[in-house]
Amino acid sequence: MNPQNSLPFLVAIAGPTASGKSALGVWLAEQLGGEVIACDSTQLFRGFDIGTAKPRAVERRGVPHHLIDVLEPSEVATAGGYREMALAVLEDLRRRKRLPILTVGTGLYLRALLEGLADTPQRSEELRERLRVSAEEHPSGHLHRILNRLDPQSSKRIAPADQQKLIRAIEVCLLARKPISEVHRLGRRPLEGWRAVKIGLMPPREKLYERIHARTDSMFERGWMEEVQGLLQSGPRDDSKPFDFIGYRELRAVLRKEVSLEQAREAIQQATRRYAKRQLTWFRKEASVELFSGFGDDLELQAKILRFLQSLGVEAGRCATERSV
Repeated sequence: MNPQNSLPFLVAIAGPTASGKSALGVWLAEQLGGEVIACDSTQLFRGFDIGTAKPRAVERRGVPHHLIDVLEPSEVATAGGYREMALAVLEDLRRRKRLPILTVGTGLYLRALLEGLADTPQRSEELRERLRVSAEEHPSGHLHRILNRLDPQSSKRIAPADQQKLIRAIEVCLLARKPISEVHRLGRRPLEGWRAVKIGLMPPREKLYERIHARTDSMFERGWMEEVQGLLQSGPRDDSKPFDFIGYRELRAVLRKEVSLEQAREAIQQATRRYAKRQLTWFRKEASVELFSGFGDDLELQAKILRFLQSLGVEAGRCATERSV
């Protein structure tokens, strides 16, 4: 018997925003004795609920959910920090013999959990501030040109406009005294003791965009604008990281009378479509993903995915295979 087959299962459901990951995760948890672990950088923060599509109590249907509302808006979310929290949750689920079901919106966090992270230097706020000031004082593309000199390979992967990633990449290069691409190749410690099964939801592009538009309208109907207004009045600083999330930055601009509500709605839908496209690209490139065409709340697709998991040995009330040879 292959020792790998005796390990507990871990199911990861990846897919673009609005593809029905949460609905599928809850349904599979009900069928297989599991609990849901959110793998989404936006759902970590308290108070930012509607625009991050956190599943409501009625949608969770009594299934325990983990790693939602675990950070204050003033805190920093990192892949390494997520991995540490997720490892603690997995150990608890292992002890209680519950099946972990990850709903994955942030591919980097899934990769950090399963493949491990390189031993990168700690953040240097002083260096970061110098880089931000330098970017303001020079023409567009300045940071990208710096990274290209330090690490051409990484500069090809990071967009010239993505200042946050550029600053981190340059920071690592300077502090580690080697290219960040080289740092990432060294010292990774993959997740041990689990048998990961990755499922990818790939709904038709046009229907996905229709859902994105409809969900945006639904978010407004549920009080998204009021949520943002309440956060600005009594909650975190308006320069906190969650206010950079899609929708929150646009609605903040509405409240500042910088754009109209209709302009913000269109901008949110466009930004969400682009984000979904990036997610689709990421998950298609992810190794060993079993792809399913459709939405996670489709009953026929749910049954098909359940049969697939059962064919691997995942059974109700058990998170490990115990087949005899």
